[in-house]
Amino acid sequence: MTTARRGGLAGPVSGGGQASRPRTRRSTGAALPADSHLARELLDGLAEAVVTTDQAGVVTLVNAMAAELLPELVPGTELSGCPLPELAGAVRDGADTFDAEHRGRRLRGVRRALAGGRCAWYVRDVTEEQARTDALLVERSRTAFLAQAGSRLGLSLHREQTLRAAATLPVPYLADVAVVVNRPPPPAEDVPHWIRYAEDDPGPVAGVGDWGMVESVPGLIEALDGDVTDASPWLDAELAELTEVLPEGFGRPGTVLISPMVSAGGPAGALVLVRRPGRAGFDQREIELAREFAARAGAALAAAELYGEQAHLARVLQNSLLPPELPPVPGMTLAGGYRAAGDRLRIGGDFYDLFPTAQGALFALGDVCGKGVGAAVLTGRVRQSLQTLRLVEPRPLELMELLNRALLDAPDAARRAQFTTLLLGTLTREPDGGLLARVAGGGHPAPLVVRADGRIEPARVGGMPVGALAAARFGQAEVRLAPGDLLVAYTDGVTEARGGPTELEMFGEARLRQAMASGAGLPPRALVDRLLQLVDEWLDGQVHDDIAMLVVAPA
Repeated sequence: MTTARRGGLAGPVSGGGQASRPRTRRSTGAALPADSHLARELLDGLAEAVVTTDQAGVVTLVNAMAAELLPELVPGTELSGCPLPELAGAVRDGADTFDAEHRGRRLRGVRRALAGGRCAWYVRDVTEEQARTDALLVERSRTAFLAQAGSRLGLSLHREQTLRAAATLPVPYLADVAVVVNRPPPPAEDVPHWIRYAEDDPGPVAGVGDWGMVESVPGLIEALDGDVTDASPWLDAELAELTEVLPEGFGRPGTVLISPMVSAGGPAGALVLVRRPGRAGFDQREIELAREFAARAGAALAAAELYGEQAHLARVLQNSLLPPELPPVPGMTLAGGYRAAGDRLRIGGDFYDLFPTAQGALFALGDVCGKGVGAAVLTGRVRQSLQTLRLVEPRPLELMELLNRALLDAPDAARRAQFTTLLLGTLTREPDGGLLARVAGGGHPAPLVVRADGRIEPARVGGMPVGALAAARFGQAEVRLAPGDLLVAYTDGVTEARGGPTELEMFGEARLRQAMASGAGLPPRALVDRLLQLVDEWLDGQVHDDIAMLVVAPA
């Protein structure tokens, strides 16, 4: 018997020149070609390598693709000792598959048993396929990292928490150490602050540097100005300036990448990513990913700083517009209650105020048209106007007329088209321990007097809203409060609170009077708390209008 090769295919043939007739095998009803030369041509045309072996594991056939991918395998080679370790291991262990790196290519083989103890190994070059799979996995990993980073950065509107997230998220995915360098917002001193995170740190570590340190690192001052720099190793001289920034015992850094944290409002800081010497440097995809993360961190930091400024402004506005703590006034006891209409700033259009006088006090309780911040601004204007006008006119009715004129004379009065209902009253101490209340009304619900025996009497004042018309007319009533009596002024947010079993029924004046009568004899603070509790229970979490009330009693 002699061995013939054709087109890279090798195998035993008969010595008589006439090819032996191969055994046919039925699969779909058609037999294999009888001509062995045709069979070899078909095998050579396959896109995958085919290697067949006999019962002893000796190679008996190699097609053209196998000869190209595995030139070491020729007929007569024993697979158990072939120069492809992965294939040899699969033969030794009786495995059906193997994966190998061979001559710079990625190969994957599958064994198929043949008759008579023979077998065939089908080997494919999966280099490009694996590269596409690896690229897809890398892209998925990048996408997952950016998604997690975006979620974490977007969860906090607090500046310090955003800085901590920007420093912790890149470790260890992008770097062994991450440092965020930034300028603090005014009025803090203009010195660079930094926050660092490394795997060995128990948590982010913050510190304050100096501009000399920043300028000593190539590219850092440029990044703080919004410019992009290339990844580079640190020199010993540069490292000496940054020992306080890197973790203790970290050693010499390998590669450093500095990225600007830029937002729509300009540079927000710089992100410094540091890798150890044993770790590969930043490739182009990692540089692009680091830039994208730094940009998102910069936008989040800018948003947090803007939110911080707005929150500070809101707190200042809130403190100036919230009802004040009532000052103590000799001869009388006072208490106020307030609920804003679902505004998170807790400011609205209902208000009360109290100004001590030589004879007692001047009180105001009103309801500005509208809700929220817009109404609160007009509330502040009304309160400031009263604070000034009361110095020239202490009488309630005349003071209300002056306020009406002042609101209409405001430069934006025509455009604003807002008004307020209002109660203005003076409280004067009397020799018998009681109080004399003179109350002027401007379109506001009449205050109620709760007598010591539980009777409820309205102090009918009438009048028109303040700031609506130049020719508005206002009413006035006079009430004497004996010891044990209470004067209750409230806004319509109390009586118009909708809730109850149907969630649409108003709390109403009748229910309010009943609650007041049952609270006769209570001190003002206790009555206010009781009324607010009843209204809250009636609302049961429903949306409501602003609510304000003021209760006065002789001491």
